[in-house]
Amino acid sequence: MEKTKILVHKEFQKNQIDPRIYGSFVEHMGRVVYSGIYEPSHSSADENGFRRDVMEKVKEMGVTTVRYPGGNFVSNYDWMDGIGPRDRRPRKLDLAWKSIETNEVGTDEFMKWIKAAGISPIFAVNLGTKGIENALSLLEYCNRPEGSYYSDLRCQYGQKEPYGIKTWCLGNEMDGDWQIGHKTAAEYGRLAYETGKAMKILDPGIELVVCGSSMSTNATFGEWERIVLSHAYDCSDYISLHQYYGGQDRGTAAFLAQSMDMERYIQTVTSICDVEMVRRRSRKKLDICFDEWGVWAIPDKEVQKYVEDHPWRIAPAISEQIYTMEDALLFASMLMNFIRYSGRVKIACQSLLANVSACIMTERGGEVWLQPIFYPFAFMAEYGKGIVLEERFVGPSYEATGFDEVPYVDHVTVYNPEKKELVLFMVNRGEQAAMVEAEFQMFELSDVTDSRGLWHQDKKATNQKEHNTVVPRELANYRLAGNKLECELEPLSFQMIRISLDKR
Repeated sequence: MEKTKILVHKEFQKNQIDPRIYGSFVEHMGRVVYSGIYEPSHSSADENGFRRDVMEKVKEMGVTTVRYPGGNFVSNYDWMDGIGPRDRRPRKLDLAWKSIETNEVGTDEFMKWIKAAGISPIFAVNLGTKGIENALSLLEYCNRPEGSYYSDLRCQYGQKEPYGIKTWCLGNEMDGDWQIGHKTAAEYGRLAYETGKAMKILDPGIELVVCGSSMSTNATFGEWERIVLSHAYDCSDYISLHQYYGGQDRGTAAFLAQSMDMERYIQTVTSICDVEMVRRRSRKKLDICFDEWGVWAIPDKEVQKYVEDHPWRIAPAISEQIYTMEDALLFASMLMNFIRYSGRVKIACQSLLANVSACIMTERGGEVWLQPIFYPFAFMAEYGKGIVLEERFVGPSYEATGFDEVPYVDHVTVYNPEKKELVLFMVNRGEQAAMVEAEFQMFELSDVTDSRGLWHQDKKATNQKEHNTVVPRELANYRLAGNKLECELEPLSFQMIRISLDKR
């Protein structure tokens, strides 16, 4: 096969990567919380009931921020149900997932978990069944010093110092008719603006995320963003995007090409934001919070059937998807998009953290194990730090539905001046080995310090039964000469190569 040639130059730098693109998402859905991150009876549970074994994997994964408490769940949730003495908290019906919510874990418990994990929180407010008053009371509870009703309530329940939560999402997927309290773009835009305006009066230091589209295929996509921003632009700092990709049955080539739809999605929404900025003669540039994303393997109708067949249970095993080697490749390309477009994508939340479309899986009372998608995330979260470099490349490509040219080799290059290293992330979408030649102009290359990849002969291999089936391995498939790197990628593989720079 024809060689893929990549050219980068030290002076052609795109932007600094915001570490918050390595975020995740915790929703009261299925077993994400109960028997996921929280299981007081587990042998590894800490004094607050959180599983230490899961916490260790969260830290190993490199998660920087977590969005909470939803998700569809938040649109029928009253945060007041989850505070105060546990024995007085009500059991409520969660309409989103037709489950029983015990409210054992609420705001204060989640913030204890956040502190133990060493990561930052992103909170969502209910703009489905609630509105301005409920959002303001939660913000006051979390961020105001003592001396007002809700802040004093926080102190009464054992937390004197404010949490100082900076980032807040104004609802969730309000464009979707599945959402409790679904609204038209104009209805939502007005409510988001008035809620955001009031929240910033209460705490001017916060930043707000307004709901964009919940998927690129929604009939309202584009028009939704235009109308919402025409109302809520002035109070917003980010617009959210959500996207899950399935379609594994359409074949590997078409399945892996979907990361290019995500690129187009980001580019389109960025343009819509900029048009509104110009229309308003504003100098404020709206960025993107891609606060739900992932690979979806189970058809929605199967998830819904499970919910309907097992209604009103506590933490039912909803959507516990098992990921393959093939899934990990699309997942890696999706995350590479956030690096590539990190000039505008400042926050991203992989969905979800535990058990539901998750990197981390748990057994009730038992072990924790990792899905193949865990490893590309962990590699990029640890080493995808610094400056994204412009790339020029030529190489073979293929056609897929909606795209005339899909490069066989997907790639992105990061320059870390502090560590004095270059990191090249690559996905081979092809079922044959791929030759890559990368030239790094104006860099003095020293040595390859790390070359690891994810690859398996069976693209449908999983870690469900044998937990170490699809794991990273060291790869010596490269040659470094001068300022050029040559590498032969395994078929259908993900690879990271770290190159140290001359420190003179």
